[in-house]
This record gives sequence, structure tokens and C-alpha cells, in this order.
Amino acid sequence: MRTVTVMTTNPHRAGRREWTALAVLMLPLLLVSMDVSVLYFAVPAISADLEPTATQQLWIFDSYAFAVAGLLITMGSVGDRIGRRRLLLIGATAFGLASLTAAYAHSAELLIAARALLGVGGATLMPSTLALVRSLFTDSRQRAQAIAVWSAVMTAGVALGSVLSGVLVEFFWWGSVFLVNLPAMVLLLALGPVLLPESKDPDPGRFDWIGVPLSMAAVLPVVYGLKEIASDGWHVRYVVSVTAGLLFAALFVHRQRTAASPMITPALFRGGGFGPAVVLNLITMSAMMGSAFFTTQYLQSVLGMSAMEAALWALAPSVPIGFAAPAATRLVQRGVHRAHVVTAGFVCAASGFGLLAFAGPDSLTLVLVACGVLACGVTMVMSQIMDLALGSVPVARAGSASSLMETGAEFGGALGMAVLGSIGTAVYRREVPDSAPAEAHETLGGALAVAEELPGRAGDALAAAAREAFTQGMQDAAIAGTVVLAGAAVLAAVTLRRVRVREEADARSAGRADRVSPSGA
Repeated sequence: MRTVTVMTTNPHRAGRREWTALAVLMLPLLLVSMDVSVLYFAVPAISADLEPTATQQLWIFDSYAFAVAGLLITMGSVGDRIGRRRLLLIGATAFGLASLTAAYAHSAELLIAARALLGVGGATLMPSTLALVRSLFTDSRQRAQAIAVWSAVMTAGVALGSVLSGVLVEFFWWGSVFLVNLPAMVLLLALGPVLLPESKDPDPGRFDWIGVPLSMAAVLPVVYGLKEIASDGWHVRYVVSVTAGLLFAALFVHRQRTAASPMITPALFRGGGFGPAVVLNLITMSAMMGSAFFTTQYLQSVLGMSAMEAALWALAPSVPIGFAAPAATRLVQRGVHRAHVVTAGFVCAASGFGLLAFAGPDSLTLVLVACGVLACGVTMVMSQIMDLALGSVPVARAGSASSLMETGAEFGGALGMAVLGSIGTAVYRREVPDSAPAEAHETLGGALAVAEELPGRAGDALAAAAREAFTQGMQDAAIAGTVVLAGAAVLAAVTLRRVRVREEADARSAGRADRVSPSGA
């Protein structure tokens, strides 16, 4: 068996300055992750004020996600060339200006444009924060701890965004969900130049201008098609969109393998651990977003909670996240092989899906426990594979590596919602009584709306049947998720057992270098 070991000789131990810099880096990370869900409860107020059409309302949500997904790879490459700190500060400025514009937008068109600019800023911030963590923490033990914090903050930010939007809209106007970004961005712009070191590739080569449109043409149609499949079912135009994206992805890969200065150098995948990390990260995000597709609807539409009540209950599963990543990191640092920890994380996440498969139409406690177990497993996996990915590449390529991991996460989230959502929708439509109106067969929300218009017991019976059908769909999707994550556990055990990321403790060796050392075992 061939063992691949990634080593860092004579690393610099981070002190108070580096850990303070990490706290500053968590500000943009938290805000970008929150922006994924911060509009969930602001939509009714936005609709009442700006009166967007159905298409405009969709783009208010999606313009941010599409801009982030389409530009991640490009921005990672730009950061390697001009400097990750510089790109981070430029992105923070754009993010702050876009937040201010969105908060006071007087039309749906202006809000869509502001959300797109927020996505551009987010695409610069995400890979820059992770790449700067790689630069700040060269000691492998400290880097693992820092990435554990990074993983926990990113996961918690998604949950916090929806709750924050509910609280702000309850007491202020809808634009306040954007203004909350400004103090953090001002603090980042003030402290970033002082605390964050500049970090870039000393020999980046010429910028791959052809790779930019190819990367966007590869990512955007796939993400669009998968998101639409999740919400609207399998239609020819969505399948064509995904297929076109995959064809452009093949062209992009060919371009990166043949270009003199590629955006994503194939050398990244020769480090042993980076390739498996990308795949496992994609699976992890598909599980997290796929479960969220059902649980958010379950709390509101099945259990009948208000938006605020559902958001507050949704915080409960995120509490153990703060302990999962540090615990996983501590196990690895005490000598437990990373493959075993990642495998255990996938088993934990699969157990969460397994518990969800037993949920009934009135199983709040079970659903919350299942989500907590799933979130713990996801966070364990994410913290370790992020550390593995960054430890497997040289610091000079940290921006490109980070952007590829983030792009994989975007794909994974869309894929999880599409696949598990399609399973749940198919079961729901099968279980709804044939005698129900056509609208009731489409979605649970449609069925509940129809039930309110029916007299007496007929409406109650339809609502109960629709809730039961949705729960059955969630159960079947959870079974599929359990199988996928169990397969991921096996994949992790097989692919990661040959990979170790460790620090070379011999301080007598002068200098500092990242290298890949193959040895027979």
C-alpha cells in the first residue's frame, strides 16, 4: 500500500496576534454564511413593500447564490495573484456597499442587483478567509484547531441567518437584515490591514482569461438546473441545463490540464488527500442542505409553527456544533487516524438521517435530535476534510484550493436538495389521495391552502393526509440519505487510510516548506 504524507517542516507557532486575526476573519465568514438564509423571513415584508413579480422574487433569492457559485473559482485564482488580504478587503468593501444599497432599495430590480453584488463580494470573501487561515497557521495542530473554528462558524451562520432575519423584521423594517453587515465589515476594514498578513503565489503566471467564462459556464447551469429540479421537479429544460454545464465542465478540465498557467492546477490533486477531500466535501454539503429542505418545511407546515417559532426551534440542533469540530480535531491530535474520525463523522450523520426516517407527523423532539446528530456528524467531517485539503497543497495555491472546495460545496448543496427533494416530492404525490384537487398534489403548501377553503371535516382530512404524505416523503428521503452517507463512510475509510497530514517536529531543519513525500507501506 502506498502512503502519502504531507509534511510541514519547522512550522511557526501562532501566537495571540494570529488568533486575534482569526477572530477578525470569522466576521466575513459568519456574514456570508448568514446571507444564505437571512431573507427567509424577510420575504413577506419585501413583497409587501416592493411588490416584486414571482420571477423577481425568485431572483432576489437566487442572484446571490448564483454570483457566489459562478465566481468562486475565479476569485480564488485572483487572490493567489493579487494577494488574499487585498482581495478580502476589496470584497469587504463591495459587500458593505451592496448591503447598504440592498437595505434602502426602492425597487425589486435594485434589490436584485444589490444581491448580485453581495454575491460577488461573498465569492471573494469565502476562499480568502480559508486561504488566510492556511497562511496564518503553519503549525499543523494549530491549523486544525483554526479550521475547526472556521467550520463551526460557517455551519452555525446558516442557522443563525434565518433567526436573525426573523428577529430584525419583527422589530425593524426588512432592510435591517442587510444593515447588520455594515459594522462587521467596517471592523474588518479597520483591523484587517493591521492583523492579517499578505499572502499570494510568488510565481502565479499569466491569468487564464479563457478559464473564467468556462468555469462560470460549467458551474451556473448545473447549479441552476439542480435548484430548479428540487423546487419544480424533473423537466427537460433543467436536465438540458445540467447536461450543458457538465459539458462545459469537461472543457474547463481540459483547459486546466493544457493551459500554461491554469486557474486550478492539476498538481493540487497529486497531493494524495486533496481529491478525496473535494468529493467528501460535496457529499457532506449535499446531506446538510438535503436535510434542511425537509426539516424547515416540517416545522412550519407539518407542525404548524409560525416562522419565528420554527426559526427559534431550528437553533436547538446547532448547539452541539460548537463541540463537534473541536472534539474531532482533538481526537486526530491524540493519534486517532483522520480516516477513522471522518468515517465516524459520516456514521454519525447517517445516524441522524436514520432517526429522521422514524419521524411522524408529530415528532418535534425526534426531528430536533436527528438534526442535531446529523449536524454534529457533518461538522466533524467538514473540519477534518478542510484541514486535509489545505494541508495537502502549498500555501501559494491555498486560494485556488479553497475556491475549489467551496465550489464543490455549492454543487453538493444543490445536488442534495435536487436528489432528496425529488424523492420526497415523488412520494408525496404518490401518497396524496387521488380525489384531492390538483393543487394539493403539487406541494404541501398548496394542499394546506386548498384545505383552508374546504368546509369542515373535508378540509381537516385533506390537511392531515397532506401532512402524512409529506412526512412519508421525508422518511423515504432520509432512508436514501442514510444509504448515501453510509457509502461515504466506506469511501472515507478506503481513500483516507493512506493519507496523513502531519507536522515535521525536527526544528533543526532550516526553512519552511510544503512537500509531498511518498513512502511504501
